[in-house]
Parts: sequence; structure tokens; C-alpha cells
Amino acid sequence: MDELRQTLDHVTLSVADMATMKLFYQRALAPLGLSLVAEVSAEQSGSEAFAGFGIGRKGSLWLRASGQQTPRTHICFRAQSRAAVRSFHASALLAGGGDHGAPGVREVYHPAYYAAFVLDPEGHNIEAVCFEP
Repeated sequence: MDELRQTLDHVTLSVADMATMKLFYQRALAPLGLSLVAEVSAEQSGSEAFAGFGIGRKGSLWLRASGQQTPRTHICFRAQSRAAVRSFHASALLAGGGDHGAPGVREVYHPAYYAAFVLDPEGHNIEAVCFEP
């Protein structure tokens, strides 16, 4: 299934409220197996503070404390199961996200496309998807 291989290494979102966004992503991404893996202070980077979320030592989503990003963006994370998609959605809502699409199959994208969507506290459309039956 070559079409399902990951092609991006990491992405960065500029955020206005690092503390709120860091807590949101810690809670929302935990069901997908991602956690806070690194923090870089403004002094260390020479500009703004960063927080990286990923698996193990590798950050795949980075937050940059440089002001709210416009336009807002869409990021989709791969989930290992449909249960993980549902857990992501519930956890993100409890963490302060807004519902932007309940868990379910979106056949218009792919016959096995099972996803859920939330808006993070700064309005980015965050998705979790699984292609397992």
C-alpha cells in the first residue's frame, strides 16, 4: 500500500497561547500515541519557544510561540484503529476543542476512510484517520 506511506517529516503551527495549545495537544494526541517529546526555549532557539509532539524522540508536530497563525490550517494524524479515532475526538473535545466532524466513514475520500475532526483552541482543523476496517 504505497499510497499510505508517510511523506512528511514534520509541520509547525504558529500559536498565540503556547500554554493552552500545548495542553490541548498533549490531551488530544495521547490516544494516537503522540506525546510532548521536546521543548525549546526562546533563549535556546534565538527567537521563539517551540514544543514538539511525536513518538519516541521524534517531533512531527511543532508549536511555535510566534502569534496566532493565519490562515488557519488542516492537519491529519494517522490512527491505528477506529477506536483510537473515537478516543482522539472525545479527548480533543474534553481538552477544549470544538467538534468539526464526528467519527465516521467518509466514503467520498476513500471507501475505508474513518475519521474525526476537531477545531483546536485557535481554530485549526485537526483530524485523525484510520483505514482499517
